[in-house]
Amino acid sequence: MHVRNREQAIEELHSVDDLIRWSVSQLNQSDVYYGHGTDNPIDETRALLSYALQLTTEQLAAMGHCRVLTSEKHEFIELLNQRIEHKMPAAYLTHQAYFAGLPFYVDERVLVPRSPIAELIENGFQPWLTEQPKRVLDLCTGGGCIAIACAYAFPEAEVDALDLSTEALEVAEFNIEQHGLLNQVTPIQSDLFSAVQNEKYDLIVTNPPYVDAEDMADLPEEYHHEPELGLAAGEDGLILVDKMLMEAADRLNDNGLFVCEVGNSMPALAQKYPRTPFTWLEFQNGGDGVFLLTKEQLEEHKQYQLNHSKQG
Repeated sequence: MHVRNREQAIEELHSVDDLIRWSVSQLNQSDVYYGHGTDNPIDETRALLSYALQLTTEQLAAMGHCRVLTSEKHEFIELLNQRIEHKMPAAYLTHQAYFAGLPFYVDERVLVPRSPIAELIENGFQPWLTEQPKRVLDLCTGGGCIAIACAYAFPEAEVDALDLSTEALEVAEFNIEQHGLLNQVTPIQSDLFSAVQNEKYDLIVTNPPYVDAEDMADLPEEYHHEPELGLAAGEDGLILVDKMLMEAADRLNDNGLFVCEVGNSMPALAQKYPRTPFTWLEFQNGGDGVFLLTKEQLEEHKQYQLNHSKQG
């Protein structure tokens, strides 16, 4: 499916508001899926039109009556066509996404940020953090959004940003530089904790791949533009989380916290480890599937699993 009545639109639509109305109608007639930064056709249109016209969304709202050049209409309609015909997430078309109120460059080397962990960061991980962390680890950092947002939240902290993908780390490094945080945030290529075996942190935050095989098969087309390495996590979605739960305690200081998102794999995790006292966090802005464990709880989890495996 593609944009309809393109030539007629270029000829007859004149203002910003004209284009917004027409674009929303086009999106409503299509089978696009919203879930990469917006959840409705109006916000999706504004994101694309802001980019095409080089305006902020605030400026766009103030200029609804203003006329648009024919060349600008062509550019916008081509973006809209990419969105509808190829199911390309808007963030990949504009190369911009927001996380914790901060702008980030994104492309198809990294997932589009959408984690509810943003709310935790903006709240300084209260009430669970008793003091400001000196060292923070963002595991599976992708484009570096969590690491960078943590650096803003904790300006005195050193932040390490780890990922297996060298391509993702290129994007993370660009974002770190754009935010002027090269002295505070360090991108490191690592298979989980392998590159930081001698390090300890006060806070470990991770949004790892957690999509199980069944959900991978059912994902809307938009998600297939994202790197599979950042989504797929085996049959039950827990292949990486299982390892993290066994290794995270050794990378935490006393009173350290481990915060992890598992999304739709939340029921599978709770069922798999019924003795582990996961604190499932609640969010005012929506979202779930994020748990918190202390160093002590992780140590108990590890010990129980080791003893259980010996008995088995």
